[in-house]
Amino acid sequence: MPRSPVDSAEAAPDGETLSALLRRYDGAGDAVSCEPLTQGLLNRGYRLATTRGRFFLKHHLDGDRTAITRQHRVTQRLDALGLPVAPPVPDADGRTVAVIGGRCYALHPWIDGRHRDGGELTAAQCWRLGGLLGLVHTCLERVMRSGTGDRRPSGEAAVPEDTFAVIEQLLTLVRGRRARDAFDELAEHRLIERRALLERHAHRRPEAHAVPATGWVHGDFHPLNLLYRDTEPAAIVDWDRLGVQPRAEEAVRAAAIFFVRPGGTLALAKVRSYARAYRCAAGAGTSEMAAAVHRVWWERLNDFWMLRWRYQRGDGRADPQFPAAAALAVWWTREYDAVRDAFCG
Repeated sequence: MPRSPVDSAEAAPDGETLSALLRRYDGAGDAVSCEPLTQGLLNRGYRLATTRGRFFLKHHLDGDRTAITRQHRVTQRLDALGLPVAPPVPDADGRTVAVIGGRCYALHPWIDGRHRDGGELTAAQCWRLGGLLGLVHTCLERVMRSGTGDRRPSGEAAVPEDTFAVIEQLLTLVRGRRARDAFDELAEHRLIERRALLERHAHRRPEAHAVPATGWVHGDFHPLNLLYRDTEPAAIVDWDRLGVQPRAEEAVRAAAIFFVRPGGTLALAKVRSYARAYRCAAGAGTSEMAAAVHRVWWERLNDFWMLRWRYQRGDGRADPQFPAAAALAVWWTREYDAVRDAFCG
């Protein structure tokens, strides 16, 4: 399961931990190497080679064994329905979560594949991508019991006054840096620009009752959580944010990541193909999609998580995503009707 390299300071589990882990599995063999692959907020990932094969070893940082086990059962059920997922390997006792040294680990089969963003997808592949996400949502509806969600959406959209306060806080931090660089200049420009946009569009805040239909969703469907083998999806991974949310909003958010161009525009022809397939597979109507487009647009207009990571937490991992994401919010506002039509047409 290829991933982006992580900081070399992120050490893999030591030999004692790996030995204790692998002893729980029949036929897993002995560890040969364990290479860090990812460093995320929700988990760590490793390429684990043993004398019997290759595996993806996942360290769940939240440590909620009950929630992790439920995620695993969901992927097992989805696998039985034919969805491309990578369910965990059960140990000799049938368990899929191993707690060693107070840490939660799960062993998954290694999936040979790579990530593909929307720029690499043909129109036909965009159609299959939208259909795949729609199938995920309908299959989740089949395998999950209603009323057991991790969280339910409140329907409350961001309040402009709160966003203005965040903008002022971030501007203070940006302007207070001793050695400003090009990123800081861009951040200041986009913050001022976004404040002006919000002042003009504050009246368009979504109403609480305008929440699209909710259901079980993957929660984090984007290119780094989808592996392709050649031109076909091989595995949807990282189900940590599985929960109950407006389904169409996940479809819109995913498209805004898959199909954003470096300059901050969306490839609307690809969006249209993807969205039509999603609507067909999920049974989503145009009014549901239009409401989702509006809510995600508003969400993007009020969201500064990348700048918060950099300036409030000192974490620059999201910096490369900021230029396109910030430009997209501006372009989306200007081309609002065209974007809505691409999702609904």
